[in-house]
Amino acid sequence: MGAPEPATAHSGGRRLVHSHAKECDIPGTVDLSVREGDDTAYGQALYPVPAEDPNDPLQWSPLRKTLILVVCSLYSFLSNSALLGPSVYIGIFAAEFNTSFTDASNLISYANLAFGFGSLLLVPSYHKFGRRPVMLGSLILYCGGLLACSQVKTYSGLMAARVVHCFGASVCEALPVQLVNDIFFLHERGKRLGYYTVCLCFGATGPLFAGYMLNGGHSWRLFFWVEFAFGAALFILAFFVVEETLYHRKSSVGSSSSSSSERQSSENGEEKAVAVESTTPEPAAVIPPRKTFVQSLKFWGVYEKDSDFFLMIARSFTYFLVPHVLWVITTYGIYIGLGALTFNFIFPLKITAPPYNWSQLDSGLIAVASFLGYLLAIPFTPSSDRLAARLTRKNKGIREAEMRLGVMLPVMLLAPVGLIVFGFAAERDLHWVAYFAGVVLCNFCSYFYFTFTLAYAIDSYTSNISEMLIAMNLGKQAISFGMGLDLLDWVTKHGYAVMIAGVFGAILLANNLALVVFMMYGKRIRVFMSTTWLARVHRESVREVATH
Repeated sequence: MGAPEPATAHSGGRRLVHSHAKECDIPGTVDLSVREGDDTAYGQALYPVPAEDPNDPLQWSPLRKTLILVVCSLYSFLSNSALLGPSVYIGIFAAEFNTSFTDASNLISYANLAFGFGSLLLVPSYHKFGRRPVMLGSLILYCGGLLACSQVKTYSGLMAARVVHCFGASVCEALPVQLVNDIFFLHERGKRLGYYTVCLCFGATGPLFAGYMLNGGHSWRLFFWVEFAFGAALFILAFFVVEETLYHRKSSVGSSSSSSSERQSSENGEEKAVAVESTTPEPAAVIPPRKTFVQSLKFWGVYEKDSDFFLMIARSFTYFLVPHVLWVITTYGIYIGLGALTFNFIFPLKITAPPYNWSQLDSGLIAVASFLGYLLAIPFTPSSDRLAARLTRKNKGIREAEMRLGVMLPVMLLAPVGLIVFGFAAERDLHWVAYFAGVVLCNFCSYFYFTFTLAYAIDSYTSNISEMLIAMNLGKQAISFGMGLDLLDWVTKHGYAVMIAGVFGAILLANNLALVVFMMYGKRIRVFMSTTWLARVHRESVREVATH
């Protein structure tokens, strides 16, 4: 069974959906057993439990949700293509600004760093002031930086403009995940995060477009003009489509209406739930009307008094100690360092030199291999949701976070093999097809790891999702920055085979093999983490109830 049909009136002709699903004592273990009156998907109750309110994002129409997902996914595509596209201009930048290839490549490396560290300010901002105003503001900053890139005349000016537009767009690394978490049910998240990942990955085709823009005799500045035009169009679309998704949902009872739960402090200061039988029936809830279209355009008025801006920044660093989150960080950091930087730095320089002697216009064609790798992986996007649903049915309606991980086993070793192929192709000047084969293998595997490690981390730990996303973005961009910084000097000194097939291949293999650890011991890790002081700190910071 697919997603439920709209199910309660008072929502513009739609019915509100209902569910009694609940999270068990262990974070990441959810009881999806169906009770009378529940709406279902894949034969299981919906989770999180939506409020009896048509303004709850979980109750919005499929069209509204899809449009929001499309906008934030397009933002991810544009910002990543703008970040990576200029990698084919490294030789041109070096000649025009009279600098070395390594310094020219820093125009991508430092922009990549800003792309991650911008989350340190923008994510707490959308948590305090709302998703909608921060997204619109970031688009303005993104477009302004691109416009500056098209006008600057110096290396330092271009570097500053690059940092500005990547800093502005950095929220698109966290916001799509946050919005998927806000508006979609648990059984929908794997597929929706997959769609976002598709757009993120297709951003790697930026060098292809950038290369061919030179074909008409235009300057490298045209690339930034085109990105600016699309960014401005996306701002207009976002203004009319992306409604505020910040919503405080009361904790669901998770049991029959004849019982409720109240909090009682124990002697050691911790809180525990005590079941209390209701003696009187609960009054019927008053369902508010759905906001009008004009009301949904409002981008002011959200101010979370309980959200401490600077405490959130400080607390986000504690997520580096959570194993599930750390795995996502290393996964994204390593694969971005490879796909976005290593391949895009090395291939243009190798392919335009003997024995290949390709033109500068064709140096971005490695993006075709990236595109093909991701394209071949797209049909597997729903696989983790389907596998988890099947295993949940076999487990009598109890969902474990690790149930989605099995789909990654068949591709676990493909990426390290791809690095070996690419590294030896560069070392021994093999046929250009070898470069493409290595990139296809690596990026096919990366799609699985991008999508499903992220969904697993969100499923498996009670957290303030905003703080978790700050840690993820800081960590992955720092790792990818480290892999790209002075990369050309490394391969010159040690050789392509040693650095790419050897060093990077070993690091990636170790990261991918962590899959086996989490499949076998993931629940034990979750049980242990739920009893630590760290888990208590994170639980107390949760603002969006039942959206983890």
